[in-house]
Amino acid sequence: PVPARRADAERNIAAILEAGTRLLGSDPSASVADIAKAAGVGRVTLYGHFPSREALVDAVLDHAVNVAESALEAVDVDTGPAPEAMSGLLRSSWQLLDRHRRLFLAADRVLPTERIRRHHDRPLRRVERLIKRGRDDGDFRSDLPLPWLVTTFFAIVHSAAQEVESGRLGPEEAERVLVGTMLSLLSVPGRG
Repeated sequence: PVPARRADAERNIAAILEAGTRLLGSDPSASVADIAKAAGVGRVTLYGHFPSREALVDAVLDHAVNVAESALEAVDVDTGPAPEAMSGLLRSSWQLLDRHRRLFLAADRVLPTERIRRHHDRPLRRVERLIKRGRDDGDFRSDLPLPWLVTTFFAIVHSAAQEVESGRLGPEEAERVLVGTMLSLLSVPGRG
């Protein structure tokens, strides 16, 4: 009986995370009851695994970022010119974020900014590695602190999602604007 309960619990958690990703991804204010219903579990079961809306959103965000991280692993940031690699990474990152931008709005409503940022530590290590390589190759500026440039990447991508959601930036423009903004920021001052 105990192993069956564990297997049931794992299935329930997976169903809740999937339903939470889907529902919060389409409506940032989706209720816990709606998520439980979509997952095929009762609210008591959901709260047994995630004791608050904050804990649920935190777990759903972690799940979505882990899925995105797997997709971003396919982007090669270690070879080729760093500006081209950065363009590819931004495009891939934007496609993933655009798909989940409402989930990030849900997270912004209930999670502290630092907690959201921590969920992105692994993907941002890839960004850091790329910016460092670009600096070593002379393609990216070295007059600003590396952690600041990584944080700026994170902030710009998430700000683009908020701008698209609010209607101030067209979804068809976002990728071009992101690449142009980040490459402009990273370019070596004084180079034409």
